Amino acid sequence: MAAFHRLHIILRKTKCFNEFIRFNRSILNSLTIRSLCTYIEQPKSKNNFKFSLIGTAVGFALGIGYALKEIASAKQKLALEGTIVGTKLLKHKPDVKLSRTVFSHIDNTGLQLTLFQYQSCPFCCKVRVLLDYYGLSYDVVEVDPVFRQEISWSNYRKVPILLVKIDREYQILTDSSMIVSLLTSYLNSKSVKINELAKFYPTMVMYNEKGQFKHEIVNKYFLMYPNSVFQDKDLNHINEEYKWRKWTDNVFIHTLSPNVYRTLKEAYQTFNWFSKVGHWDEYFPFWEQAIMVHVGAFAMWLISKRLKKRHNLKDNVRESFYDEINIWLYEIKIKGGIFMGGLNPDLCDLTVYGVLNSIEGCQAFKDALINTNLGTWYNAVKEKVDSHSDRRMTTRTKYLT
Repeated sequence: MAAFHRLHIILRKTKCFNEFIRFNRSILNSLTIRSLCTYIEQPKSKNNFKFSLIGTAVGFALGIGYALKEIASAKQKLALEGTIVGTKLLKHKPDVKLSRTVFSHIDNTGLQLTLFQYQSCPFCCKVRVLLDYYGLSYDVVEVDPVFRQEISWSNYRKVPILLVKIDREYQILTDSSMIVSLLTSYLNSKSVKINELAKFYPTMVMYNEKGQFKHEIVNKYFLMYPNSVFQDKDLNHINEEYKWRKWTDNVFIHTLSPNVYRTLKEAYQTFNWFSKVGHWDEYFPFWEQAIMVHVGAFAMWLISKRLKKRHNLKDNVRESFYDEINIWLYEIKIKGGIFMGGLNPDLCDLTVYGVLNSIEGCQAFKDALINTNLGTWYNAVKEKVDSHSDRRMTTRTKYLT
């Protein structure tokens, strides 16, 4: 025992033993402090758990609420599917500025038409080409594509919108293809009024081919024959018109935007041409023009990238554009005529021409003339449409009267 006590005294005097003692003391102190911290922080951990539980409950409640809302919306859509939405006649003409009047000396229809449009919109161009080809007089209201205050009176927020005066009221016609079909039907047989013909083109609530819930105009590609059929059209011709008019809307027209807005430079060139051909300097203040050009060009440049992907266009979108043009020209070649309609343009000729006319000043159109045989057919249709130019007069007025 005495020997062990002496060994202990010696070790305490050595450096190693002292370091060993200090190391063990530090471990003990650390454990003591850590246990103390744990004890103090326990109430905070309980608060965090309580807040997490409340957050989870709120999130769960919101999720249930959102799910119930979606279920209710789906039920409402299901209930609405197949219902027909009627169009009401306007009691008074909208109080808006009139951009110009296109007057034709050969117009004997007595129709009073007002077209709300963008000058360079392909759908508006389709309608305008039809009006010009048949020599109809009409008023034009140029709509600001950004603010669209000129159509604030309408629940339909797109163009074209065509107002037709019926006695003391105004029939609203929307969707370019329906307008083309209805007016062509009317010109074939004027025994039925425009508002009566409009009943053959009801708007129905339905799911489209992509599963999207939309308001679709029924029969918009069909011509109506109340009393007689078209003498110069057989059933095969009518079916061909239907096929190519639908192709224009569902395929061809989707190649335009990715091409005219292909680069930011081309987007600005396109909007500057829109400004020039649409006479924006006459209809809109300078600051509004600047917003339309700069915001519009940049936005459409971005959107065009998404449209390219959505419609499965080639990496070089020009190739997709040329491909569709060549498909169209090949069909005309097979028929052996100048036009799809033979010796004169039919509705699908006027439709495709109207769509292309909307980009006539763009680089994409100029490239198409160089890389395809588009020019021969296009210029032939243009000559037919412009054949009434010596009998037409365009006047510009400031306000609608």
